Amino acid sequence: MIDRSEASAALDDIDDMVRRVRQSRIYDLASQMMVMWGVLVFAGYLVTWLVPRWAGIGWIAVYVIGIGGWGVFSTINRPKSGVRTFDPKFLVAFALFFAFGIFCCVLGQFGPRQLSTFWPIYFMLFYSIAGLWFGYAFIAIGLGITALTLIGYFAAGDVFDLWMAFVNGGGLVLGGLWMRRS
Repeated sequence: MIDRSEASAALDDIDDMVRRVRQSRIYDLASQMMVMWGVLVFAGYLVTWLVPRWAGIGWIAVYVIGIGGWGVFSTINRPKSGVRTFDPKFLVAFALFFAFGIFCCVLGQFGPRQLSTFWPIYFMLFYSIAGLWFGYAFIAIGLGITALTLIGYFAAGDVFDLWMAFVNGGGLVLGGLWMRRS
């Protein structure tokens, strides 16, 4: 027979283990999504750098493929993980998030370089905010990519889009791989 304090300690241990498993599962799923988005963003910036007149179509393709991949990925992983990764609410939230970003861009009348700076910083804001709930790795990735984006904005010159391919796209891939180890 165990006493009340032993039972309480055992329940605390169980709660701690559940929290760790949940965070590990979130990191695993997020890392897979980050790698996918990182590859797509890398491709988008390469198109922007190599063939600037196709940049608009390239970025539309990045978002369409990314959202479609998110849906497919979620369908494939749900039975294995038991964690819901795609919900119509997420799609609506993403649409609102994206619409607000477009509104800011139109209102701010950004040029191409400012757009290439705004979007990564805007997305990384939400990575950093997510880190408050899901773990410090999100905060580190968000702040790191934001800092490197700002350094590139002021220092990269004509190779800014190539810089961003490696900083934003490569940063997401590396961050996703790092989260797999966490």
